[in-house]
Amino acid sequence: MSEREPATYEEFWPEYVRAHTKPATRALHAVGTGLFLASVAAFLVTRRARFLLAMPVVGYGPAWVSHFFIEGNMPATFKHPLWSFRADFEMMARMITGTMAAEVERCARAADEPTVTIQGEDSAPGYAHAAPDATVH
Repeated sequence: MSEREPATYEEFWPEYVRAHTKPATRALHAVGTGLFLASVAAFLVTRRARFLLAMPVVGYGPAWVSHFFIEGNMPATFKHPLWSFRADFEMMARMITGTMAAEVERCARAADEPTVTIQGEDSAPGYAHAAPDATVH
């Protein structure tokens, strides 16, 4: 995650995407999300508590393994559990529609854009704003 903590999900999403750059990481997240949904379905059908207990293990287990051993970073769940949960489903939807790889590229490019400091009545002193059209010397 960036130095400045995201204040909204929209600020969180690009950081989440940059923490999931490797296809194997995204695949393990998809496995975990699928197993989580299967556990929810199994619980709704059987009403057996073991499926409730399995949800976090099967949902987060593959994802955390991917972060620690493939991506080499910390899961976003530790700092932003609700946004991370939402982002897992957004990532899964983008994987299904074939748009996630392009989103990874877009977010990576956005992180590489230079920033300039703009001070005015609408901004706090020293707050950095992305300036994709600005020339930085």
